Amino acid sequence: MQCYGNLVDYLSCGILLAGLGHLVLHRTAQASYGRHMAASPSGRTMPARLAWFLQEMPALVVPLLLLQFSHDSSAVGRLLVLKTFCLHYFQRTFVYSLLTRGRPLPVGVVAAAGFFCLLNGFLQSHYLLHCAHFDDEWAAGYRCNTGLLLFYVGMAINIHSDCILRNLRRPKELVYRIPTGGLFEYVSGANYLGEIVEWLGYAMATWSLPTLSFAVFSLFFIGPRAYYHHRFYKEKFKEYPKSRKALIPFVF
Repeated sequence: MQCYGNLVDYLSCGILLAGLGHLVLHRTAQASYGRHMAASPSGRTMPARLAWFLQEMPALVVPLLLLQFSHDSSAVGRLLVLKTFCLHYFQRTFVYSLLTRGRPLPVGVVAAAGFFCLLNGFLQSHYLLHCAHFDDEWAAGYRCNTGLLLFYVGMAINIHSDCILRNLRRPKELVYRIPTGGLFEYVSGANYLGEIVEWLGYAMATWSLPTLSFAVFSLFFIGPRAYYHHRFYKEKFKEYPKSRKALIPFVF
């Protein structure tokens, strides 16, 4: 398959604009799911496990499908980076979604998230399989290795933080408690910090517009959510640690 460079550029810019638009539109309130959803939502909802499975799955399925049509023997480096992307979404689709104890999600939110994962899954996999050019110096370079290290560190933080949050609840329980342990000792959005670090590392490893656009989108989408989570905790729990920040330890 040939590289559709113009399409890659358009989709990358579209994801950047979508992230910026979300940041502007949700500067005073967050998307209506999880703790920020109304007690009695007006629209239809679906169970959290099914919702997360359906919305995350396209970002895994699309790269795997495109891989079936790629026969470039020189794509070892590109496949390495794409596998990191797929690893994240394998964990989100088959581990996180099946273990989550969250609240039901609005169908509209699930549909929008699934559509984004579909487009982004195509963008990242098409770019890496058919457009990117990585030589031997890239694979041995500090940028690639530092980026991949950041990705795996961020993924470990994200998974560990999700585990802490999940264990705060018993099955079928929907209460909120103060998370402790890990990076939650320093920030309220430790799980979000981990995911942001993941995608910043991913962008650093490839140093490209498509990967950068996704990293920026993630920052603009879940960064503010960490802030609102922090405000939620401080309003709900008088004993909430005053030294704890929202997203960046000791800073913000």
